Amino acid sequence: MIDHLRDIASVREATDRLLTAAASWDNATVTGPSRLPGWTRGHVLTHLSRNADALVNVLQGLPMYKDAESRDADIEHGAGRPLDAQLADLRATADRFEEVCREPADWERTVELRNGVTDRAARVPFRRWVEVALHHVDLGVGYELEDLPDEFTEREIVFLADRWSGLESVPATVLRSDDGRSWRTGGDAGGVTVTGPAPELLGWLAGRRDGAGLSTEGGPLPQLPPL
Repeated sequence: MIDHLRDIASVREATDRLLTAAASWDNATVTGPSRLPGWTRGHVLTHLSRNADALVNVLQGLPMYKDAESRDADIEHGAGRPLDAQLADLRATADRFEEVCREPADWERTVELRNGVTDRAARVPFRRWVEVALHHVDLGVGYELEDLPDEFTEREIVFLADRWSGLESVPATVLRSDDGRSWRTGGDAGGVTVTGPAPELLGWLAGRRDGAGLSTEGGPLPQLPPL
């Protein structure tokens, strides 16, 4: 069962962890490359700020973004800002997101995300947690998938496995972690078992790792569509 209040608290913890880490940087660190192709760390930080704004829009029944072009332009426009401006923006938008999350609301209502995707309002705080946590890893500053809370890792594996479930372009796949947990994804045909540490499974599913840390039985590592 989703506990949106607990997820709101987890978003705050993840945001504070990122802000604390970034506070030790200098402006040169912000302009350095992230692990995301074509993006500096400034792009990642700006994206996180604009994503908080966008999820506020979602919770208030507004379009998440005006359009894809303006979303991309806002990120590009803010990416070159100095560290203090980046952190102030991230802090303020995180506070606003939490403020809106704590307003009385029907958390069972359906909300619309990007590209016509809909979901329950109660899942929005966890989606924000995903943004903050995975993009902290993307910054390439020493915070890794192995540092993520186990609860987060398992929940995001479940979410991503469900995303590819029933997709015929992905063979039927069993995901097994080294500690005995298992999940299923893919279509009905084929039969591949992918085994490894849970952070490696998450990294592969989320497009953050190439699967080199995983082993397979029944066939090669499946090719996943882009997120």
